[in-house]
Amino acid sequence: MSFDTRAHNRAMTHFDEHDSFWLFGYGSLIWKADFPFVERRPAWIDGWARRFWQGSHDHRGTPAAPGRVATLVRAPKVRCHGMAYRIEPAVLAQLDLREKNGYLRERVAVQFDSGQAEDGLIYLATEHNAAFLGDAPPAEMAAQIAHAHGPSGSNRDYLLNLAEALARQGVHDDHVAGLVALLPPVEGEG
Repeated sequence: MSFDTRAHNRAMTHFDEHDSFWLFGYGSLIWKADFPFVERRPAWIDGWARRFWQGSHDHRGTPAAPGRVATLVRAPKVRCHGMAYRIEPAVLAQLDLREKNGYLRERVAVQFDSGQAEDGLIYLATEHNAAFLGDAPPAEMAAQIAHAHGPSGSNRDYLLNLAEALARQGVHDDHVAGLVALLPPVEGEG
């Protein structure tokens, strides 16, 4: 079940008067920056954990066989590493379309290695959207990810690309690594 959030996100105008601001990416936005940006830097946000709990009916799966993609859940004393992009407000229309299946804009404090923190934006899919799948046993999530495929490609590639992008940053994410370890082999391999 899809949940188109574009109209709701257009009503979130906090950053409209800024020349530019920070967007924090924690999933495909880390490795697939198909939008214009002014600057890109590794960053993190505190109090959030990355989880493959959001259904993807429009990118990495279909309505009949949704994939699982990353969202964030509140988690005290947890740090989520990702990539921050300084963008101009006009870019939000493109990002709203990309993240339309259940993701809402949310303000966060984006942290940088310099010790600097800036007001920023994430796209967050909560349990209150129709595409939310929630938690499941890790082996079940990995099996769903292994078999799902949509217009943007395989769900397996999404997970592996995310794991590789995090590794390039020197970041270990237990949830992502656990799902990668549980992926069944590709048919014809092994």
